[in-house]
Amino acid sequence: MNSAKHAITRSPDPYHLASKYLNPKLVEVMGILGFNKHYTRYQGCNLFTEDGTSYLDFHSGEGFASLGHNHPAIKRALIDALESDLPDGVQIHYSSHSGELAEAICRHLPSELNAVFFTNSGTEAVEAALKFARSASGRPRLLSCDQGYHGLTYGALSVTSESYFKDGFGPLLPGCQTVPFNNLERLEAELKKKDVAAFIVEPIQGRSVTVPDPGYFKQVETLCRKYGTYLIFDEIQTGLGRTGKWFALEHWDIEPDFVLVAKALSGGYMPVGAMITRRPIYNKVINSLDRCYVQHSTYGRNRLSMIAGLASIRVMEEERLVEKTEQLGLSLLAGLHRLREKHSLIKSVRGMGLMVGFELGCPGSLRDRIEWKLIHAASEGLFPQLVVIPLHRDHHIITMASGHNDVIKLLPPLVATEAHITQFLNALDQVLTSCRDAKGRNWKTIYDIARRTLGGTSPSAVRSEA
Repeated sequence: MNSAKHAITRSPDPYHLASKYLNPKLVEVMGILGFNKHYTRYQGCNLFTEDGTSYLDFHSGEGFASLGHNHPAIKRALIDALESDLPDGVQIHYSSHSGELAEAICRHLPSELNAVFFTNSGTEAVEAALKFARSASGRPRLLSCDQGYHGLTYGALSVTSESYFKDGFGPLLPGCQTVPFNNLERLEAELKKKDVAAFIVEPIQGRSVTVPDPGYFKQVETLCRKYGTYLIFDEIQTGLGRTGKWFALEHWDIEPDFVLVAKALSGGYMPVGAMITRRPIYNKVINSLDRCYVQHSTYGRNRLSMIAGLASIRVMEEERLVEKTEQLGLSLLAGLHRLREKHSLIKSVRGMGLMVGFELGCPGSLRDRIEWKLIHAASEGLFPQLVVIPLHRDHHIITMASGHNDVIKLLPPLVATEAHITQFLNALDQVLTSCRDAKGRNWKTIYDIARRTLGGTSPSAVRSEA
């Protein structure tokens, strides 16, 4: 048996070793939610278990598998690269692929955004942008938004709002402060102090799928220019077609000083991200020959990541996935609004393209309201499992609770079809109908989890971790 085959077949229970050597509490949560399936094959929008059962993936790994799983064109490009014996890991060498990928990304951005630094992840791209902004501006402070999420390394964590991720890890980076999303008055009050290096913001807040007011970002751009603050647009989740545009910034016709991408950049195959900025900003930081190495990443422009990125952009262009995403998103949003009219459990629906969230509201009956309060007392973010669990268990559709809130976030692959949208909406309709029975299986499942959580026998946060 060759080593590759041995690696595939050795462990029929992947959760045993994960519990022993990795994160036993996460394994426990997966077991509680019924997510501890053993998937043996991924293809397109579907995951398959060993017995051939198919699960429709409407989460796509927080969007990293935006082109579906194992896209054949990207797979072929990577196989060809491995078989070609191309040079890699030579730090005094630039391969043509890194320049070509940088050019391909910049082709879909405003022309002045033409200086690229490749990273291994989104959080590393955030770190790079924060460093460049402070260095180029000479200013100490960094602003971000309440409910914003930018990653878990120290700089990115310092501009991430949610205390859940910060508790126990301080002290964090000094000079970081948050302002409310969609609040221009509070933003200007901080910017007018003229000591803010950068304002980092998500076009759509990923933890709650909160969309901006129509004129918000155009005014944000104006204020940042007025007070000399750099605008960092964190498009790690929204970029590369997710919102029905190549980049979400196109919705508001703005030109940030930095754009950050990752997740979808390699089509779900390789860890890769990028910070894109204006050349004058870049040159303020890398401003002499002896500073050419002050910002560096060993694997940042490795050949497989660059080739996967090039193949991903080529697939998006050739298959016209951005245009298709816009239309599919309209169908999904329209279907969810119809279900909202039918089912009072849906409080609101929001999103752009195929980044969509629907928020659950407090039920109407006294009994249901009592259980709703119990569930929230056990764990904020647990209530959406009332819908997530039966979607997965009964209809074989993968969705995720968005965070410490009552939002379910949908991130279908961009290669999804109208048939997939219809399949999801029909399943959701059935789940919501079954949730009307306060004594039914769905309520009992989530109520039991809440009691276990309050009793201390399960993790305190039964939810999605982005």
